[in-house]
Amino acid sequence: MSVIITTLSTDDEIEQLLKLQHKNLARNNSPQTIESQGFVTVEHTFDLLKQMNQAEPQIVARDGEKIVGYALVMLKEFRQSIPVLEPMFAMLSEIYLSNKVLSDYHYYVMGQICIDEQYRGQGLFDQLYLGQKEQLKDRYELCITEVATRNQRSMNAHRRVGFESIHEYTAPNGETWSVVVWDIRK
Repeated sequence: MSVIITTLSTDDEIEQLLKLQHKNLARNNSPQTIESQGFVTVEHTFDLLKQMNQAEPQIVARDGEKIVGYALVMLKEFRQSIPVLEPMFAMLSEIYLSNKVLSDYHYYVMGQICIDEQYRGQGLFDQLYLGQKEQLKDRYELCITEVATRNQRSMNAHRRVGFESIHEYTAPNGETWSVVVWDIRK
């Protein structure tokens, strides 16, 4: 089958997305897998994903009936739903891009992007972001996210799509994060 980029539409797809997320959480993988394949940090609940999908349809990669990748749009209204992301949201009023603080732009946060291990290396990361850009470019200026700097696979992939690193900080747990932005109007 061929993979299509579409939007999340059923409860079953939400469950599949959550299983893919769980499989790729850093805490569920070895240091070797983390280094070679990357990882995700945040664990969403079914209810939160359903709410996020109602607010802005979430982009997924689907092979037949199977969800094989996803790119989650997190609007600022959900900032308190994921406590680990709150420091990043707070920083957006202190980080400048072109003489303007990030919080003054019309933006959304990339809540998380993940590709099933068996589908990596096929361009799905870029396709998910481009599908998201196509859906959102008329309503938003920037896509903002943060990537753990030790997650080199993700750092490289974000650069390739067009993200620019504009700030780094170290969280209280010692993890260093890079705040990256992508002007989706271009």
